[in-house]
Amino acid sequence: MSLFEKLFRPEKNKPSDEALANAKGFFYELRGYNPVFHDWRGQIYESELVRAAIDARARHISKLKIEIHGSARLSLKNKMLLAPNQWMTWAQFLYRVSTILDIHNTAFIVPVVDDDLNTTGYYPVLPERCEIIDYKGEPWLRYKFSHGDTAAVELRKCAILTKHQYRDDFFGERNNALDETMKLIHIQNEGIEEAVKNSATYRFYAKVNNFTKPEDLANERKRFSAENLTKDAEGGGILLFPNTYGEIHQIDQKTWTVDADQMKLIRENVFDYFGVNDEILRNSAKSDLLDGFFNGAIEPFAIQFSERMTMAIYSERERQAGNELLANANRLQYMTASEKVALAQQMLDRGVMSINEARELLNYAPVEGGDLRTIRGEYKDASGIEETEGMNNATDDE
Repeated sequence: MSLFEKLFRPEKNKPSDEALANAKGFFYELRGYNPVFHDWRGQIYESELVRAAIDARARHISKLKIEIHGSARLSLKNKMLLAPNQWMTWAQFLYRVSTILDIHNTAFIVPVVDDDLNTTGYYPVLPERCEIIDYKGEPWLRYKFSHGDTAAVELRKCAILTKHQYRDDFFGERNNALDETMKLIHIQNEGIEEAVKNSATYRFYAKVNNFTKPEDLANERKRFSAENLTKDAEGGGILLFPNTYGEIHQIDQKTWTVDADQMKLIRENVFDYFGVNDEILRNSAKSDLLDGFFNGAIEPFAIQFSERMTMAIYSERERQAGNELLANANRLQYMTASEKVALAQQMLDRGVMSINEARELLNYAPVEGGDLRTIRGEYKDASGIEETEGMNNATDDE
């Protein structure tokens, strides 16, 4: 059985492909258009700079820690605490979802089911085309993949993550806003390539004297080419000019390339678009910079991912009972060692952090009994202090 068949197994109550093809119509959006997603082949991922920016985001996102709370769907919960599916770890899953989202601004996550049609996990898919259709009053996602296979899943069972969502009510925009920057990057790369090629060539022009007839000049041109420029020439790579050649000048062909300031602007355009910088790409960012990167790039992904996955896994009643999937940043160790020690010291004695949580922050293993929270004895309940002060003031007045 293929991966496609494992992800999209036929269900007993699932309509046939023919039935879906003959569905009464699309699930129309508010703007009155058919909701259709098209894969535009991810051309931007072929750029070295863009790929590095997307990779930097995905690497940090892959460090998010998945937690599942609540007592509903215990079998699925136990499986997904270890891995999202049988082919990927959570780090690989999050990395791919982040990469797909940055390239296409839309990421689809579909359920994986077993032979009894029970959900056993989730998997990110990359369809060539996806459309939302209306079948018996319920919206379905109908996928078409590059190898020609098609499949359909209820919209409520899938998670759709989006970026730059504006005109479409379900899918994100394409990255057309980056087209001009990508053209400049392509032109720059071509300019460098041509400069390397031209550096291995020699061009010149010469003034030939004592030739009065056009046919004599043509014969001289043929002779010079035959003796110096053909594959059978015996010049040994050295051009020999007779004394009839008066002036010989080399032609310097200058290839245009983007200067340093313009290249910096191009890089900043890419960095601004994906929310990264040189320090993030080169893993040299310190605590304050990483903290800002987390707040601006990682946390928004974690929030949207947590909410969409929770809605896909649990029913509304189960969500109201407190069942949810959370992607948190416990494993994002962006602080320096001294900052970690100071934070642990401040949080431990106030009961905000347990001993094991502090040990995790410092990359230490948990200890037995370390999940308790302790508070220093000199701390008092603020409300009790106010009552005591009120009684003292009353005594002073008497």
